[in-house]
Amino acid sequence: MNQEYDLHLKEAKGEIEDSADLESLKKLEVELLGKKSVTTQAKRSLGNLEPEERRELGSVLNETRTKLEEMLLVKRKELESELMREQLESERLDLTEFDRGHRLGHRHVVTQTWERLEDLFIGMGYTVSEGPEIEDEWHNFGALNFPLGHPARDMYDTLYVDYGEPMSTLLRTHTSPVQIRVMEEEEPPIYSIMPGRVFRSDTADATHMPVFHQIEALVIDKGITFGDLAGTIETFTTAYFGKDFESRLRPSYFPFTEPSAEFDIRHPGGKWLELGGCGMVHPEVLKAGGLDPEEWQGFAFGFGLDRLALMRHEIDDLRELFRNDYRFLTQF
Repeated sequence: MNQEYDLHLKEAKGEIEDSADLESLKKLEVELLGKKSVTTQAKRSLGNLEPEERRELGSVLNETRTKLEEMLLVKRKELESELMREQLESERLDLTEFDRGHRLGHRHVVTQTWERLEDLFIGMGYTVSEGPEIEDEWHNFGALNFPLGHPARDMYDTLYVDYGEPMSTLLRTHTSPVQIRVMEEEEPPIYSIMPGRVFRSDTADATHMPVFHQIEALVIDKGITFGDLAGTIETFTTAYFGKDFESRLRPSYFPFTEPSAEFDIRHPGGKWLELGGCGMVHPEVLKAGGLDPEEWQGFAFGFGLDRLALMRHEIDDLRELFRNDYRFLTQF
């Protein structure tokens, strides 16, 4: 009798192990333990046996059923674990990142322009001077010969800071205040450039930004003439843009220079492009800087760093420089 149920267990074990999924295992469980299973049918016939035989067969059937339940439980856990692994694998988030290698830092095109200009003027014997971006009204306007009614003093052009007396403190509108500070602090002769960030109450468009960069040059010495100014601009133009470029001066007006001019550059065969303003330092500006205009003369010129970068790299829209588009900036 035991041999019969041992064979049944052996066959059942093989069928259980061959079950590929929980659905097939569930059907097999019904066959092995359900109403029509071998053990259930045998239990129903126990009442027809003698007491001794009934006890012996009952024990065998219980043992057989227990082993079947254990084998089914082990297989069920195995299939459930496999199903869980497959589910986790299908739902797994790949948090790895493709290694693109290490990239070196890249200087912004405005920074490149700034540093190139500094190197160029240092090579010409100039020093580099800096000043505060938050400036007082006197250094930004008064010392530079701006009359009280000048449009530049209007709040629509200038960003004033709420500090001290009304309209006494502002974000500098140009780098020219540094010229006054240099004259106040240094003994002439002076050959210096003043690069820096400036601020205007402008709406951003293709040619204007409320925050931009300028560079100015100041020369104070004895016997300085307008011819020295023209020669310096010509030397700068050739050194920065190349020998094929030429420059010209056009009469203009600035409160802080007299006479004043604007200077343009042109590639042979091309159009003249306005670059910046220049002129001989006004006697009143020399006095404001603590210098005697009868003894010292000088010239100054300046232009936008950002505009220079646009011209050199043929960029159409100033805003592109400040949108932080890595693809655009790495071209330069």
